[in-house]
Amino acid sequence: MATCQYRLFDTAFGACGLAWSDKGLTQVRLPDHSEALTRANLLARQPQAEHCPDGGPPFVAAAIEQMQAHLHGSPHDLRELPLDWSGVRGFELCVYVATRALDPGQTCTYGEMANAIGDPAAMRAVGQALGHNPWPLVVPCHRVLAAGGRLGGFSAPGGTETKRRLLVLEAGMVRREGQLF
Repeated sequence: MATCQYRLFDTAFGACGLAWSDKGLTQVRLPDHSEALTRANLLARQPQAEHCPDGGPPFVAAAIEQMQAHLHGSPHDLRELPLDWSGVRGFELCVYVATRALDPGQTCTYGEMANAIGDPAAMRAVGQALGHNPWPLVVPCHRVLAAGGRLGGFSAPGGTETKRRLLVLEAGMVRREGQLF
């Protein structure tokens, strides 16, 4: 297998992209305005990736299936998908691990995330780390909000509108106490 491969796949939000190594996912790309732009932006971050229109390791098929279902409104715990953490160190690693622990429908603020990783003054640094997140949706940076529950920023395609759509989608997935269905 090549060092890094990628493929695009359709979702309810549009064409997403995945790149992977033998260690796990190296990148998740949420839909851009077109499939060609999604591909171009994925390759801008990983120009060495080789196109793999089908196949790949079993975790790729699982990632595609789970992400398609999740974006269609069926809850999936994407935390089980393997990530290739190569090149992610220190502060960013702490932020990504803590963010990945958030359940669908659960949110926190940048300040709460900074507290969770033991650096209460690092609110802006948390936002910057999440702005470089190579695995949006799998490392659910859309669940981290600005103070007062404001959306804050979102560096994935579509910006805060995509963040809002993901949060609305996930709010419908959460079973509330006393809810029968």
